[in-house]
Amino acid sequence: MAKYAVLSDIHSNAEAFEAVLKKCSAVGVDHYLFLGDLVGYNADVKRCIAMAKELNFLCAVRGNHDDFAISKNDVASSFNVYAAAAIEWTRTVLSAEEIAFLEEMPLKRTVPGLPVTLVHATLDSPDTWGYVFDAHHAVGNFSYQISQLCFCGHSHVPVAFEKVPFAPGGKLVEAIEGWERNLVYSLADDDFSIADELEVSVKKGHKYLFNIGSIGQPRNGDCRASFAVYDSEAQTVTRYRVPYDIAATQEKVRAAGLPEKLALRLAKGR
Repeated sequence: MAKYAVLSDIHSNAEAFEAVLKKCSAVGVDHYLFLGDLVGYNADVKRCIAMAKELNFLCAVRGNHDDFAISKNDVASSFNVYAAAAIEWTRTVLSAEEIAFLEEMPLKRTVPGLPVTLVHATLDSPDTWGYVFDAHHAVGNFSYQISQLCFCGHSHVPVAFEKVPFAPGGKLVEAIEGWERNLVYSLADDDFSIADELEVSVKKGHKYLFNIGSIGQPRNGDCRASFAVYDSEAQTVTRYRVPYDIAATQEKVRAAGLPEKLALRLAKGR
């Protein structure tokens, strides 16, 4: 029995990554799982890859930004102009060893010894990079989900869904209330200077799909780094959000000559 940190969409943001690892240490994480997109958008490519290597991920999958960064495929047809510029820049700084590290990650994987599947996008066609935003998309994902738990990222928006084994006259798949924005903690004043968490109990016979949001570039209006921890003994999944030094990351984005929009959106969480 252990605690497993589930990390996603780090996007070359070392300050956010470091804040998350500090929180992981505080809550007693034993192992690390990774959902993809280690690179892209931000400028601390080499530091983030080095940190990821040090963690020795128990299991990891590749994201679309990782995939394009190590390929020769045209990014203009797949990404907006800002994301494409970041990938083109990332390609110029990646070493052969760093490319090999990203190449080793598959597109989806079941974690050995755990009822957990990892995928960056969707289980039905992980290489087409689809999104899970609502219960309709979740239903499609559940039809391919063999394990009790599935963790995904990609959208940068934390959402979660529960599939019950039997619901007479009701829905089999429901969104888990509060996962995107903790209802216990009011964000009315936009005070993102403190940590936030929400715990979900895993029920026997139920299936769960958790999109854990993004560490390096959140897009749900909350600029804090978002990740989750699966406790296999307590049978809980807890979503954490932690503040980090956004200004330092913004400075690195600008120093690298990346689009200003990529720096500005970090403070907005959009």
